[in-house]
Amino acid sequence: MPKITFIGAGSTVFAKNLLGDILNYPELSESIITLFDIDEQRLAESATVAYHLVDRLKVNPSIETTTDRRAALDGADYAIAMFQIGGYKPSTVIDFEIPKKYGLRQTIGDTLGIGGIMRALRTIPPLLEMTAEMEALCPHVTFLNYVNPMAMNCWAMFRTSKIHTVGLCHSVPHTAAELAEDLNLPVTAINYLVAGINHVAFYLKFEDQHGNDLYPRLRQVISEGRVPDWNRVRYEVFRRLGYFVTESSEHFSEYVPWFIKRDRPDLIDKYNIPLDEYLGRCEAQIKAWEYAQKTRQDPARYNRANLARELEPLKMMPRSKAHALQSLDKIDEIRPSVEYGSQIIYAMESGQPVRIYGNVANHGLIDNLPDGCCVEVPCLVDKNGVQPVRIGSLPPQLAALMQTNINVQALTVEAALTRKRDHIYHAAMLDPHTAAELDLEQIGNLVDELIEAHGEWLPKYD
Repeated sequence: MPKITFIGAGSTVFAKNLLGDILNYPELSESIITLFDIDEQRLAESATVAYHLVDRLKVNPSIETTTDRRAALDGADYAIAMFQIGGYKPSTVIDFEIPKKYGLRQTIGDTLGIGGIMRALRTIPPLLEMTAEMEALCPHVTFLNYVNPMAMNCWAMFRTSKIHTVGLCHSVPHTAAELAEDLNLPVTAINYLVAGINHVAFYLKFEDQHGNDLYPRLRQVISEGRVPDWNRVRYEVFRRLGYFVTESSEHFSEYVPWFIKRDRPDLIDKYNIPLDEYLGRCEAQIKAWEYAQKTRQDPARYNRANLARELEPLKMMPRSKAHALQSLDKIDEIRPSVEYGSQIIYAMESGQPVRIYGNVANHGLIDNLPDGCCVEVPCLVDKNGVQPVRIGSLPPQLAALMQTNINVQALTVEAALTRKRDHIYHAAMLDPHTAAELDLEQIGNLVDELIEAHGEWLPKYD
């Protein structure tokens, strides 16, 4: 049986979903599951959830927990990363509050923009420590990375390590399901082909099971005024570029210079952009998990109605609040997720092929994006591992848009690998949203203040 190591297993809800997916496969139901985290309390909570899951599924894996990363990685066949360096507090709060002083507002701040840059600089060094340990302790491991910023993290690992790494994100299947709902179709009736970079990949093909193009029907959604309030940004980008992007409107709005402007509140209203969404979402997740832990002991206090009251003042989209409430309702549910992690492990162990979307190095996959950058493409997975599919050239307007993001990714990775502080300034200077809002002196001062505020969470830069 394979040894599957969860790095950051204190991310309890996500770990529970992935573990449920894995153990639902009979071929994987007796795997060795190693849960690793540096937070002993969160690790213990995740272990309790894991044992509860095992009991419900009537399976017999070997479950072990450890705060020793080397022990967790020793002999691992698969390692799954799901951690956040610096956590919600202090690091995420810093990434939002300091830019806000300069008039630079964000929605999520974990993939691009100044928030994404700083998160990458905190995250890449520990990731490289891990891959170095893997080369010594489990050189044939398959490393499944869920940690954002996906493209920057994976690109740094591609450049420095021989460990077989693939970045995984659920934006492709989630968006397909959302568009299917807009078209009143079952998602199983839709065939699609997606390619690009993580969070800025596009549906190059979007058709029904008979091969009929569904894009005209999506244009009808616009003409009939049926665009969901929470998805106005992406439908506008679709109208302008001709293809639909994979990541949510709240994410995408901060990857480009067009939607978030401090002197244009009308744009914020027009496109329903939820500024500071991620802060409220994190608070909601923390509250929901607190309630989930205590609801069995005190259901009169820790129930859905009281949680709804506590979430009411938090600033975030109604659908994010609804998701937090649903997570409490479904804490004991065991049902398949859309995550690719378990599918990869099953395919590699059983030999039964699956198709997933993975973030991999661009070596001959997309012709009009830089060689070696991190791209998101369909991949075939079987006993031979993860095998990316060649796409060729993207439509030129899509490649040009992606290049504006790749510039920032490349400079951030360069800063992380060379420890040259100048490249942090360069990355921020070329970030589309930051450059649209701040002048060069402001950008320099902002970077300096963020580096100082993050302190020991960042390495020293020349």
